[in-house]
Amino acid sequence: MKYTEAVCKKCRSLNEKLFLKGDKCFSNCTIDRRKSSIKQRKLSDYGKHLREKQILRDSYLMSEAQFRRYFSIASKAKGRTGETMLKLLEMRLDNVVRRIGFAMSIKTARQIVSHGNIKVNGRVIKVPSYIVKEGDEISLKNPALLENVNIKKSMENTDKNGLRPNYIVYNPETQSAKVTRIPERSELTTKVNEQLIVEFYSK
Repeated sequence: MKYTEAVCKKCRSLNEKLFLKGDKCFSNCTIDRRKSSIKQRKLSDYGKHLREKQILRDSYLMSEAQFRRYFSIASKAKGRTGETMLKLLEMRLDNVVRRIGFAMSIKTARQIVSHGNIKVNGRVIKVPSYIVKEGDEISLKNPALLENVNIKKSMENTDKNGLRPNYIVYNPETQSAKVTRIPERSELTTKVNEQLIVEFYSK
């Protein structure tokens, strides 16, 4: 399912920054202006669980069916279901492309992958949901793309503001990045209570 809804609408409905629009989220976000003037309405127990689920799902611009599938996979794996699910989402190729700095938003990263511009271990991967593994090397199909205005701006912003996580190492000489390890929960920037999401789907 292709996501077509205006991304800013998602942030406004949840009154939460989901960082879906790249540079605008850092410099001209309506949520930053709204939060001081809008009171968060009191939610029911169900509403709290639903809101956490929506924040995480919408952060990755996923349909309900796609999101539920990740929960199903995580629930069958060893370890804590919520944490496993967060790590699976974090290791999606489109998200890793964003974390590297090739794109400033998940939407743009998804387009870059879908258009065949990303290689994993030297092989072109066009599937945004591809799960990147520890030790995988990610690069642009054509190094000349680093001169693309949007990609160049995104890389500069990532380097300048230290946005690249510690578990991803970018090598300017090879113009590629390597996922050195699977991140710990404490390293994930997603601001959700994953246990509420687990409880939401377990009811």
